Amino acid sequence: MDALFRRRSIRKYIKDKPIEKEKIEMLLKAGFAAPSARNCQPYNFIVIDDRDVLDKIPTIHPYASMSLSATLAILVMGDNTLQENVDYLLQDCSAATENILIEATQLSLGSVWLGVYPREERIKGIKELLNIPKKFMPISLIVIGYPAEKKEPSNRFDTKKVFYNILNKE
Repeated sequence: MDALFRRRSIRKYIKDKPIEKEKIEMLLKAGFAAPSARNCQPYNFIVIDDRDVLDKIPTIHPYASMSLSATLAILVMGDNTLQENVDYLLQDCSAATENILIEATQLSLGSVWLGVYPREERIKGIKELLNIPKKFMPISLIVIGYPAEKKEPSNRFDTKKVFYNILNKE
């Protein structure tokens, strides 16, 4: 549970410190370990470590300025031919996204989850930038790097939001 509580959205990175290939592979393995509806595993990943591409992302995504200092991003996208129901596709890819975020923390990397789906302008822009065919739906973009900021662990446990067996009537 340690990595779960230490995982925080990090938006400041050491610009010139690339992430080792072994760590990138561990991040991808974490993504592939995610559960999926009917075990169809529709998630696919684009590893982005090209400086020019990372610098173009904020022109598409209005909340992606941190990609200007990051050395890596991973686009999580779903294959519509494997999971035709977009609601399940979203859940499957979100599980993969969370796994990558937790593994990034475990590897002493900083990361932040940026939503792409369902914003049409983001979907279109990312598809054009990364040459993504129609069968793939971009779901999320994870910006990753060696952190240039530190945030304290967060415990968001809230007993007011926990119910047993039935929703309490108030």
